[in-house]
Amino acid sequence: MSKIAATVLALVGSALFAIPMSAQLIPHGNAYGGGSYGRSEFVIPTNVYHLKGWEGSGEFMPLARAPHLGFVLDGSGIYGHGINQYTFVAGPRLSVTYGKWRPFVHGMAGLQMIQSGGNTYNPLAIDVGGGVDYKLFFKKFSWRVQGDYVRTRYLSDQQSDYRGSTGLVWRF
Repeated sequence: MSKIAATVLALVGSALFAIPMSAQLIPHGNAYGGGSYGRSEFVIPTNVYHLKGWEGSGEFMPLARAPHLGFVLDGSGIYGHGINQYTFVAGPRLSVTYGKWRPFVHGMAGLQMIQSGGNTYNPLAIDVGGGVDYKLFFKKFSWRVQGDYVRTRYLSDQQSDYRGSTGLVWRF
C-alpha cells in the first residue's frame, strides 16, 4: 500500500509543480499575416514596378531574460506586370513595449525567387526594416504596420525593393 501511495503522491506532486514550471518552457512570440505593397527596381532604375501581395511571419522569443530579442521567419509574395516575386528570410528582431505600442527593427537574410517571362532567378536577399504593433481591444491581438528595404544582386547589378505591409498579429 505504501508503494501505491508514494507513486500517487509523486504523480500529483509532479503535476502540481509542472504547472508553474510550464510557463517558463513555453516560448513566447507572435504570428503575423497581412497585405503587402511593393515597389521594385529591376536591375535598371527605369524598370520600376508597383506590385501587390501578402506577407506572413512568425517571431519566437525563446529567452525569458531577453524579452526584447526575437528570432523571425518571414515570407512574402508580391505580384503584377507578369512578375511573381517571393522572399523568404530569417534573422533577429529587437523590440520594446511602450503601453499599447511595440516598435521593432529587424535585419534578416535569405532567398528571393523571381519569376518573369518564363525565367526564374534565386538571388540572396538582405532585408532591413521595422515597424510598430498596436494592441487591439481583443485579447492577444495587435495591428501591425511594417516597412522593409530588400536588396538583391543579379550578376553585377543590384535590385532594390521597398515593401510596406499591414495586417493582424496574434501574440502567444
